[in-house]
Amino acid sequence: MELLQLRRAAEAGRATAVELGLPVDEVIVIHDSDRVALRLLPCDVLARVAPLGQLADSVWEVEVARRLADVDAPVAELDPRVEPRVQVRDGFAVSLWTYYEPLGSDIAPADYADAFQRHHAALRGIGLEAPHFTDRVATALSQVTDREKSPELSDPDRELLSDTLTALSAAIAADESGEQLLHGEPHPGNLLNTIKGPLFIDLVTCCRGPVEFDLAHAPQDVAQHYPGADHDLVHRCRALNWAMFSAWRWRQDDQMPDRAHWRSQGLEEVRTALDRCGPG
Repeated sequence: MELLQLRRAAEAGRATAVELGLPVDEVIVIHDSDRVALRLLPCDVLARVAPLGQLADSVWEVEVARRLADVDAPVAELDPRVEPRVQVRDGFAVSLWTYYEPLGSDIAPADYADAFQRHHAALRGIGLEAPHFTDRVATALSQVTDREKSPELSDPDRELLSDTLTALSAAIAADESGEQLLHGEPHPGNLLNTIKGPLFIDLVTCCRGPVEFDLAHAPQDVAQHYPGADHDLVHRCRALNWAMFSAWRWRQDDQMPDRAHWRSQGLEEVRTALDRCGPG
């Protein structure tokens, strides 16, 4: 967020918690992008604050989290001291979550895969309707095909992303037999290593598709520990995921930190992932 908007978002998070009876003397910015994550002290709450245009996404995330908590999924939970709902304040959507102190160690591939298995089992049990992963691909593709939305993307790179998004989305979606509810973006930044074990966060990306779509977001060794994973499909999903990531980075209004680096790195990752897919 721009500095002024970030200050307003931080104040909206602080004021929301105080109004709900939680003491706040300090606000620490944990993550700053199109949405902001704030640690509020001394109540030790994680506030997720989004522009009001993302209200529907915030409401959806809270509903997913509420249902998953009921089936003991390995996910971060909403703060139990307040009503599990999104609050609207000063043009922002605010949700309050339990804060988990992250452990310093990396999550071992086998533990990552175990968290996936438990999470996917829980997702199969909550009976929630969700968008298909191809809907997200179509949104990413629209950023690439509209030159006004991605004016700095070169023609060769635009063609690379457009062809990759179109072809791989169709190929992966052709077999619907193994589809289920997914996390949607379970990369290492969205799996916390805590004293309670690995916990998934950022549930707004929940969608339907093959489990390999989720596995492709994790480090490459993780899929080796997931029973029944189709490793060729994981490679295709990884290329598709990098193409979507790159499409977002080339948006004119993208706010990801160090965007210039990730624009270049994302395109390189797409080419590398496509090479792993092999001919066709």
